[in-house]
Amino acid sequence: MSKPLEESPNAHINKTLLDKYMSLPMPEGKIQATYIWIDGTGENLRCKDRTLEFIPEKPSDLPIWNYDGSSCYQAEGHNSDVYLHPVAIFKDPMRPGNNILVMCETYRFDGTPTESNKRRTCREVCDKVADQHPWFGIEQEYTLLDIDGRPLGWPRNGFPGPQGPYYCGVGANKVYARDIVDAHYRACLYAGIKICGTNAEVMPAQWEYQVGPCEGISIGDELWVSRFLLHRISEEFGIVATLDPKPMVGDWNGAGAHTNVSTKATREEGGIAEIESAIAKLSKCHERHIRAYDPRQGKDNERRLTGKHETSSIFDFNAGVANRGASVRIPRGVADEGKGYFEDRRPSSNCDPYSVVEAILRTICLDE
Repeated sequence: MSKPLEESPNAHINKTLLDKYMSLPMPEGKIQATYIWIDGTGENLRCKDRTLEFIPEKPSDLPIWNYDGSSCYQAEGHNSDVYLHPVAIFKDPMRPGNNILVMCETYRFDGTPTESNKRRTCREVCDKVADQHPWFGIEQEYTLLDIDGRPLGWPRNGFPGPQGPYYCGVGANKVYARDIVDAHYRACLYAGIKICGTNAEVMPAQWEYQVGPCEGISIGDELWVSRFLLHRISEEFGIVATLDPKPMVGDWNGAGAHTNVSTKATREEGGIAEIESAIAKLSKCHERHIRAYDPRQGKDNERRLTGKHETSSIFDFNAGVANRGASVRIPRGVADEGKGYFEDRRPSSNCDPYSVVEAILRTICLDE
């Protein structure tokens, strides 16, 4: 078995020494703010910290900041400043107290959004359909890796037993690094993220957590910050959390970000008709959605959406009740009750939730 903690540079640091400094009282009237943003890859996060001399009540209270966009694949070196516009505030579980995490949009020097700023147009769409009260819940799957990129707990020169006993498993021979999962769960709750559950997934070293229900743009803000916390906490353990949608080739499940969707109309009596109408609309825009559902316009999902391992084929659209091999699934309970939500199973684990939400709302609410 591999030994990630012993091999990770972070593991050579005596973690207990930090407690002495983190227990120092903060000067009166000062807090630490961690600004978080999406870099030019459209899937990786960056962050940096600053001291504030006040406690903000809302994002607009916070100063606009900037960073070196040429080091984040977002600008040329001769004109490298990219601006951070705060859009959401969360409590900081790494630095309890009044300290905060700040989700930001990114803008060029001329005020135009960067290519990776998908939130801007998503917000515009959410505003247009606000009267329909769209709710989203996203099931974020991820895989834990050793520092050498091997799934955590997998043999160095072989493979674990076939899939079957690992999903929602219990026991040291079935589950790896529940410590990270529990730490992340509690950190998200403390931060104010609507994390509603977690479970071990089908492939060993793969996990899932769920965020939602959130209305409109907030699902994107909360999911991105939950991802930040996942990476940040894994860093402390000397382990890598990857959102790659197919981290291991072969007879292993990939990782998705199944997206549960409802509107006021689908949640009301007789809402099943609205759900069926939404699915019919989605069926006519399959290619457009596939392009929006991973950072490489569908190339990542090609590795995952094969029609095997609880996925639909990337080339076809289908829907069904309680069918985890469908593009869109209607849960059995929803079909029985005649109202509720549907699950779009196509988004990849490394999708940008802002792009996913925008694509879905344009199709089912704006009839585009």
